[in-house]
Amino acid sequence: MAGAARDGKVAPVLPLATLIGRELRGDGSERQLVRYGHSGFAKRGEDYFLVKPDCLRVPDDPSSAFSVFAVFDGHNGVSAAVFSKEHLLEHVMSAVPQGINREDWLQALPRALVAGFVKTDIDFQRKGETSGTTATLVVVDGLTVTVASVGDSRCILDTQGGEVSLLTVDHRLEENAEERERVTASGGEVSRLNLCGGQEVGPLRCWPGGLCLSRSIGDTDVGEFIVPIPHVKQVKLPNTGGRLIIASDGIWDAVSSETAAQVCRGLPAELAAKLVVKQALKTSGLKDDTTCVVVDIIPSDHCSTPPPLSPKRNQNKLRSLLFGRRSHSSVGKLGGKSALFGSVEELFEEGSAMLEERHVLSHAFLVSHVPC
Repeated sequence: MAGAARDGKVAPVLPLATLIGRELRGDGSERQLVRYGHSGFAKRGEDYFLVKPDCLRVPDDPSSAFSVFAVFDGHNGVSAAVFSKEHLLEHVMSAVPQGINREDWLQALPRALVAGFVKTDIDFQRKGETSGTTATLVVVDGLTVTVASVGDSRCILDTQGGEVSLLTVDHRLEENAEERERVTASGGEVSRLNLCGGQEVGPLRCWPGGLCLSRSIGDTDVGEFIVPIPHVKQVKLPNTGGRLIIASDGIWDAVSSETAAQVCRGLPAELAAKLVVKQALKTSGLKDDTTCVVVDIIPSDHCSTPPPLSPKRNQNKLRSLLFGRRSHSSVGKLGGKSALFGSVEELFEEGSAMLEERHVLSHAFLVSHVPC
């Protein structure tokens, strides 16, 4: 089973002939440099994040490397968020067929993500605890980015030219009419909190339980209407790479996707994450946990070390490599399976359609691929 390399473990040295052979055979790998940074402040202490830049699809084979980044925003306690951080990736990888090549791995990954989310939810609910969590899991393999998400944490993509694309769908009942229709069609009730005298206050919630989200991991007390089946989107970045911003709703309730991308363009990932959090706090204060992970995916031909430059020139150079020189941005609309937005190619997307069939498919996939 693929997994993260052990801390401190030195990858085996491969003969030059082996490396040349792989290059000549063209194994489909795409060389890139992944740089990342994270930042956040705690209000309730229920946000968690996962950073694993050194995963291997094939043990002891550096050419099979991929990276994983995730944000978990817990509610009603931290148990579901902690459990998901510790087990979600393991369950996803357990659902990937063994012995497949990179192309097949990328094709199998969306289904494995669905299976992994469902498996994590089932295992956590067996614990009998009532907390829940959002989960946004991002897998970076070369220039291919695959994102699976439940809840209202969000992942955006910023590419050359200043195009900002949303790679997730918010599962808030207040804002997602399709999810409201799904819940009510399944027999759930969607309404606001009803105070004495019939006054309704607050956001739309699902009853029983009163959860504002339509999808999550955990939440054993809210019934079958809240599902753990993620929205999954897979895209291939242009040769110029791009930047991912993954954050909890403490960020997105304060700043828009466009603003988050704009405030940190041209800056290293670590500083970028800090600036996004700073902008959120400046806008609305610390009303909720704020967690932000920034990931820069830089192709190999941009990875050579440049000559020493002044800080300002360094920022301008990084800006031109990652995002171009345009200062404006637009939010990309989610399209069909073969859609193109900007120079980013959409390889796969499955959202809320045919949820019942997807749930059955995920269960069958779990039974056939995930060991007990």
